[in-house]
Amino acid sequence: MFSLAELERAQQIVHAAMPPTAAHTWPLLAERLGADVVVKHENHTPTGAFKVRGGLIYLDRLKRERPGTAGIISATTGNHGQSLAFAASRYGVPATIYVPLGNSVEKNRAMRAFGANLVEHGTDFQIAREEAARRAVRDGLELVPSFHPDLVLGVATYALELFRAARDLETLYVPIGQGSGISGCILARDLLGLKTEIVGVQSTEAPSYALSFAAGTLVKTNSSNTRADGMATRVPDEDALAIIRKGASRIVQVTDAEIAAAIRSYWMDTHNLAEGAGAASLAAALQEKARLRGKRVGLILSGGNIDFELFRTWVMTDAVAEKVMVA
Repeated sequence: MFSLAELERAQQIVHAAMPPTAAHTWPLLAERLGADVVVKHENHTPTGAFKVRGGLIYLDRLKRERPGTAGIISATTGNHGQSLAFAASRYGVPATIYVPLGNSVEKNRAMRAFGANLVEHGTDFQIAREEAARRAVRDGLELVPSFHPDLVLGVATYALELFRAARDLETLYVPIGQGSGISGCILARDLLGLKTEIVGVQSTEAPSYALSFAAGTLVKTNSSNTRADGMATRVPDEDALAIIRKGASRIVQVTDAEIAAAIRSYWMDTHNLAEGAGAASLAAALQEKARLRGKRVGLILSGGNIDFELFRTWVMTDAVAEKVMVA
């Protein structure tokens, strides 16, 4: 797909807009998992999530190749849209972002703050995405998909940072929404010639990639009712699925309760706030704790953009329920 030189050039573009994110080891997480753990803190980017890297690479190419573009348009549940809004503002390109009705209030506010024209439409991401595609044709706008080679190349820069800081990782857990993050990790690993096992993570309530991985063909689902909105995908991308099937060892499914527990664990062990998708890799590692004992494990904390109200009603309510059950 890309060469190492191209990935390193993408890294230069990304680093012109933001510094590398930290890769920290946390003793309390190590105790919790019984393994040596390295966390890649993509919750510390300018948009609070890894997607910003892909947006920067996409807009860099667009501005070079079609400087007179009328603007970009896309659909999102939050982090993809923030990425495009941030990058479009930096490159002076108008951005229109579609989100489903009832989308994260705080992510919506952030996209507007980064300069996006935000449109709420439909009951879920897929419906919003289809309407954005129609609007793109009508208004002559550049439709930015959730999965694209430029986006993969951009987000692969976090994996390049991680693997160069921790070349001896035996297993790396990566959440899957539309697939750019895990595809970027596979790309960087392969270009560096490493043997790290890469494991995808999905919600039990939005398992389209997990089902497709197991079936060997694209499988759509009728709903994506997880509270981890960054993984709320009903229709996998065929190109992403091909990369994942070739480069990942398996996909682990985690429940919303397991994700909530992982969010709490991140807070207690590292004082970092994770959104649902951001905590999914830790949830999967905790589920597979027995097979990880004594290993060196990487976790992608892909974002920290969780609404306060969702944190209160989901994460903290589950914590209270656990205490009542234990009592």
